[in-house]
Amino acid sequence: MLLRRRLLRITLYTALLSALAVTGWGVHAQQAWPAKPVRIVVPFAPGGTTDILARAMAPELSKAFGQTFFVENKAGAGGNLGAEIVSKSPNDGYTLLMGTVGTHGINRALYNKLPFDPIKDFVPISVVAGVPNVMVVNAEVAKSRNINTVADFVAYAKAHPAKLNMASSGNGTSIHLAGELFKSMSGTYMVHFPYKGSGPALLDLLGGSMDVMFDNLPSSIPHIKSGKLKALAVTSSQRSAAVPDVPTVEEAGGPSLKGYEASSWFGLLAPAGTSMEVVNRVQQEVTKALNSPAVKEKLLSQGAIPGGNTSAEFAKFIDAEHKKWAHVVKVSGAKVD
Repeated sequence: MLLRRRLLRITLYTALLSALAVTGWGVHAQQAWPAKPVRIVVPFAPGGTTDILARAMAPELSKAFGQTFFVENKAGAGGNLGAEIVSKSPNDGYTLLMGTVGTHGINRALYNKLPFDPIKDFVPISVVAGVPNVMVVNAEVAKSRNINTVADFVAYAKAHPAKLNMASSGNGTSIHLAGELFKSMSGTYMVHFPYKGSGPALLDLLGGSMDVMFDNLPSSIPHIKSGKLKALAVTSSQRSAAVPDVPTVEEAGGPSLKGYEASSWFGLLAPAGTSMEVVNRVQQEVTKALNSPAVKEKLLSQGAIPGGNTSAEFAKFIDAEHKKWAHVVKVSGAKVD
């Protein structure tokens, strides 16, 4: 009889806990987010624009939520490795991805098979920034070859077929595709060397073992200003306010490069199924941070244009980017190598 009463009490206590979890405790648990540190996965090596923007956002979000937001680099497979990790992480709001035009705009068209679905496996939060790419060469090497303009580079490349090395931050990145589109339109050929991020690719360009890179402007701009890299052109349709004296590829490249445009974007995403309450809270704080004078000035000085759109707007943008880059992949003949 005593055992039966104890079992009954245990059953009632369990039922009470379940009821509280569904009502008051459940609401409290939602309101408590974030109750522990939040990871922002960067799918490239440190030093590139994806990493720079994630590290610009992390302290702002930490201040806003009173909890640590930290960056973790998971480089490999043109950003696919890091994106896959996030797509398979718990959708509890404690793992976010700093996605890119590569992971969520290009790779589905470039790769025969991806280990994740960029649409179904993620919920967009907000675009953090859009940036032009910049065609850069080692300043000393360019001087020794008398390369001062895009036209000079095209002439040199045609005179030395397959002798130039083109670095990128990885297969499928905008840096890779910007170069492939340039090759296709200009009738030149450079050997593509994919790295695990812009940082290590830049090191080899600075060291002279790589000849050209169509890098995201924020990661190259310090080296352009120091004089170690020479910027031949920006890849956007208009000049960048951060480097106003640098022409566009279309301006500097002649008739064969008319209409050339290949810019990049970066944005936060969460695993599919993440609470929209969490998504919207992060989006709101991202927008506040991007509108603050200090952050806005920092990004603009690096050539980045602050974002801050809503989750729904970001989702529509990603859909449009898929269509755009599928066309670029087809026209350029880009392949994963």
